Amino acid sequence: MKQLKLKSLLLHVVVAIAACMTIAPFVWMVSASLTPAGESSVFPPRLLPSETTFEHYHHLFVRLNVGRYFLNSLILAVSVTMISLLVNSMAGFAFAKFAFRGKRHIFAVLVASMIVPGQVTMLPVFLLLNKMGVLNSYLGVILPAMASVFGIFLVRQYLVSVPDSMIEAARIDGAGDFLIYRTIILPLALPVLLTLGLFTFMGTWNDFLWPLIVMTREEMHTLPVALAGLLGEHAQDAELMMAGSVVTIVPVLIVFLALQKYYLQGITVGALKE
Repeated sequence: MKQLKLKSLLLHVVVAIAACMTIAPFVWMVSASLTPAGESSVFPPRLLPSETTFEHYHHLFVRLNVGRYFLNSLILAVSVTMISLLVNSMAGFAFAKFAFRGKRHIFAVLVASMIVPGQVTMLPVFLLLNKMGVLNSYLGVILPAMASVFGIFLVRQYLVSVPDSMIEAARIDGAGDFLIYRTIILPLALPVLLTLGLFTFMGTWNDFLWPLIVMTREEMHTLPVALAGLLGEHAQDAELMMAGSVVTIVPVLIVFLALQKYYLQGITVGALKE
């Protein structure tokens, strides 16, 4: 019994140390963003600022137009998340509960395509978007992200466990496919959809390479792209860079904390399904 308590204590100590090591850089980042210019470069670094100032945030939003980049990232992340959830949930429902010719072969090809690196498809997708005339626009980012193989696969695997009898009973009562999707499938798939939505929002918000390629006009830049540009122009302003990092991270952190319960539920339920 004492041995079990000792192991439990050691485990808690290790987890606490790991948590502190993980949180420490974020705490220092927020602290550095609130310190006067040049103070974060002293050694040893200070955990708390000697004087709290918001001048770096004022500089970001007033002089460097970060508010515009923030709005670009927000519009893209919300739009991609909502559209991809709709498309992926419909496709996952079709692969899970509809019988059509070639379904297994099509799904196998989709799953196999997951091993193809995204960088391989960037050039052909870019050329297609150029032909469509949607470069330097929100559509240039939204269209390629409307559906993802991972999203379809995740929803399909979740919905396979939904009893067919529920769908058949709804059809006997006269419900059409869209009504079944809206009233039965969406409520049952809410945990996995929220999990997928969180992944999609975070991935779109933090995406750097594709917005950099598609949107070359400065006013269309997203926060990660704008932050990289600031790093080149203000490499010596460590406090300004930390303020920009905080502005980039806080929205994702808020979304994750707000959906944490549903995220964990989706992961747990999905792990228990066959």
